[in-house]
Amino acid sequence: MVATQFKPRLKVIAIDGPSASGKGTVAAQVAAILDRDYLDSGALYRLTALYAYQQNIGWQNEHEIAALAYKLPVVFRTDSILLDSEDVTAAIRTEKIGMGASAIAALPAVRTALLQRQRDFLTPRGLVADGRDMASVVFPQAELKIFLTASAQIRAQRRALQLGIATDGPDYQQILADIEKRDQADRSRAVAPLKPASDARILDTSSLSIKESVEKVLDWYRKI
Repeated sequence: MVATQFKPRLKVIAIDGPSASGKGTVAAQVAAILDRDYLDSGALYRLTALYAYQQNIGWQNEHEIAALAYKLPVVFRTDSILLDSEDVTAAIRTEKIGMGASAIAALPAVRTALLQRQRDFLTPRGLVADGRDMASVVFPQAELKIFLTASAQIRAQRRALQLGIATDGPDYQQILADIEKRDQADRSRAVAPLKPASDARILDTSSLSIKESVEKVLDWYRKI
């Protein structure tokens, strides 16, 4: 009989979920409360998509984008993100770049290029990481795994309110359509599709406030 190799748990809370589910806000607040570092993995994919766009490289050009990802000239600051010395904090949050991030996330070479960069965020302080495959691929030994979600309609409403857009007009309908399209792309990609890890706790925030969601995550953490 071959002995099973024990793999110790990592000091990581991994929070995955679909676009506009609130996972970033929840993860950042949990990290602040626990005095841990915070990783917004989606920002790395958005930054790579934006960098490719600026270099006139199509989002299906796997090997050229992977090469960009390996040398991504990014600097994370407390209140801003710099890409090649340019403040792109707002630019990476557009729906267009979000769709680009989903497109390049389906490319195996790009995911390989960004994998170690994400793991390097873990320090002795501990980490709270949010994304699409934090629990299943990047940190499979995380001490706590959470899949945070909400209905597409609720997520579209939250995004519209964030942007100051009415939730009953054509702009809202476009946001909803974009979210549903991105959900489909994320769930159907061949590499690391969006789905809960087998041992993840499911947190549906459709009827929860950010404060209530944060408190639930902290409650689960205290019980591990």
